[in-house]
Amino acid sequence: MHPLLQTSIVATAFFANALVLVLFMLRPSRQAKRIFDLTRNPSFYIDDPKESARQGLTHAIRFLRAQLGLRDNAKLKERLFAAGLRDPGDADLYFALRLLGPLAAVIAGSFISDNMTYWIFGLVVVAIFVPDFVLTEMIRRRREKIRRGMADAIDLLVICVEAGQGLDQALLRSGQELALSHPCIAEEFTQINLEQRAGKERIEAWRSMAERTKLDVIKGFTSMLAQTDRFGTPIAKALTTFSDGMRMKRRQQAEEMAAKTTVKLVFPLVLFIFPSIFIVLLGPALITIMKSLSTGFR
Repeated sequence: MHPLLQTSIVATAFFANALVLVLFMLRPSRQAKRIFDLTRNPSFYIDDPKESARQGLTHAIRFLRAQLGLRDNAKLKERLFAAGLRDPGDADLYFALRLLGPLAAVIAGSFISDNMTYWIFGLVVVAIFVPDFVLTEMIRRRREKIRRGMADAIDLLVICVEAGQGLDQALLRSGQELALSHPCIAEEFTQINLEQRAGKERIEAWRSMAERTKLDVIKGFTSMLAQTDRFGTPIAKALTTFSDGMRMKRRQQAEEMAAKTTVKLVFPLVLFIFPSIFIVLLGPALITIMKSLSTGFR
């Protein structure tokens, strides 16, 4: 047996036994779990085996992080919030993927007999970069959803404000109405409302959303709110003007993308369509010329 394969099998057995022991050691008793759940949600109590397993795994990951001296990273927490992952266990899951992913890659690569070292190295590199890539892609998609739905959200804010509600009440109502069509915006509006209830000012709460999303639309909206509070401009008129400007900008972006289509079509035309046309048009002529030349030289 190959020494690397033998080492991988021993390491797998060791870490599996250690994980099972940690889960059993950190598993709370039924009475302690009932007290914790009743404290967290006193309205009802449900003994869910899946939730118990998830909590046990979370405790095991936190114990492993504490032993390795890995603390919470503020930048990572900001990225998780930008991706819409606000559960405290999501950070533990991310660390588990970053720590245990390379180990799983080594174990998986050790079972490949051909070019074992190459496969182990490649799988380890993939396991290291995949969690960060997935998190970055989740952030990008969420920002794109917020950018596309912000115009509708501001229109709904305008309707609520013109109906007589204040901006805070309109924000809460808009978040409730957008829960199905634009859940990402509804989550951000709910977060802003919670921050304002905690004592943060309205402008600071919107600036926090702008920092999480890093979108020019939210930054412009925050600047508009700040100017409205400073100069006393009617909020409904300011929201209407801002919404009209957003829709005009989206229309201009669509026209710009449509204008770029003709330039982008040049590459498939040159690479795929033109060679086929040349073969169809010039192929018979070349065959005839070659036959004529072959008969002429005889």
